[in-house]
Amino acid sequence: MTLPDDPAENADRAMPDGGPASSAHDSTILPASGRTELADTRLQLLAEASRRIAIYQPALSGDIYASLAELTELRRIAIAGRGAEIRLLLHDPEGALRVGHRLIALAQRLPSSVLVRTPIEEMDLAYASSYLLTDQGGYLFQPDARRTEGRASRHDRAAQAPLWQHFNDVWERSARASAWQPLDI
Repeated sequence: MTLPDDPAENADRAMPDGGPASSAHDSTILPASGRTELADTRLQLLAEASRRIAIYQPALSGDIYASLAELTELRRIAIAGRGAEIRLLLHDPEGALRVGHRLIALAQRLPSSVLVRTPIEEMDLAYASSYLLTDQGGYLFQPDARRTEGRASRHDRAAQAPLWQHFNDVWERSARASAWQPLDI
């Protein structure tokens, strides 16, 4: 299996190992350097999404997908009607539980729309990048999820396609994150 490439290095080819390729002349490119820019870009992409997003996030810290505005957009997507789906791949869902991440409550209230899985294969767990993909062709890609640098675009389906493929491949090999499921007592 190959991993998505860094978009800045691959403007003319599909990605074997880091992120989406994108045209430097694309007017839909979004800022993605620094904590504030990443948060603003995440929010803009979530606001533009219609019914379906995918999030690959090795670790879910308390400041990612946790602001009131982000949670409002995530809820809007989750209840958008037929076909609404938020798929989230996390390496450590228990870590998000330990920090009491606010996204957990949404996933527990809307378990048919907010689906959470955990990669189980070593090659998937070694993947250090993170990304957000939207049904409108938008993406935010961070080559190293721990760093506040990345690349984003509002509408670039060609650059986004290898990330969707990577996400779907890992999703199929992953296990349901049972730690996030509500207890029916």
